[in-house]
Amino acid sequence: MATPHNTAEKGAFAKTVLMPGDPLRAKFIAEHYLENPVLVNSVRGNYGYTGTYQGKRVSVMATGMGMPSLSIYVYELYHFYDVQSIIRVGSAGGIAPDLKLFDIVLAEGACHDANLDRQYQTPGTFAPIADFGLLLRGAKALEHVGASYRVGNIVSSDVFYEPTGAWKEWRKFGALCVEMESAALYLLAAREGKKALSFLTISDIMETSEEMTPEQRQLAFDQMIRAALLTAEE
Repeated sequence: MATPHNTAEKGAFAKTVLMPGDPLRAKFIAEHYLENPVLVNSVRGNYGYTGTYQGKRVSVMATGMGMPSLSIYVYELYHFYDVQSIIRVGSAGGIAPDLKLFDIVLAEGACHDANLDRQYQTPGTFAPIADFGLLLRGAKALEHVGASYRVGNIVSSDVFYEPTGAWKEWRKFGALCVEMESAALYLLAAREGKKALSFLTISDIMETSEEMTPEQRQLAFDQMIRAALLTAEE
């Protein structure tokens, strides 16, 4: 069933979809990690592919930047394409004092500064959390690929250039890193009765402004992508 943002045929997507933010990264993952990838969507340049990884059918498509953009694509994949699990593979700014560049965070839960749950008229504040089964699989996969990783709470923010240093307050509550999408992913997965998990590679450190180069970003995400592909369910 085509939507305004996705012209893929019914059944074109696998049960598990990896979702980076950048459409070009989705293309890179498909071309460098999947066997026999087939382009199933290209609306607005947001490439979606389906192929296999170690004999397992997997899809990859980008979310765009921020929770509103992600919400469109994730809702359509869950609601119209019968996708069961979505695994975000993205970058984040480290705020925990012991995190280093290239470390990977598995987001157990996602705090946020958005207006997400009010759109669904929840009677209180919804706590967006990952699927526990995927979380366990993800941790084992990261150990398998030899990654340095942490599991814990993160923050999803609507603001990239945040001027007030709010991340310092989140750090007091034990948040590990800041990004812009996972809380919406977890909320939509819960609302649709589906599964979700976020793998986040630390690409910059908020305290020191240390950051990866573009070249380092290209190479640094390898462990995260391989672990996410191993985590994907049939």
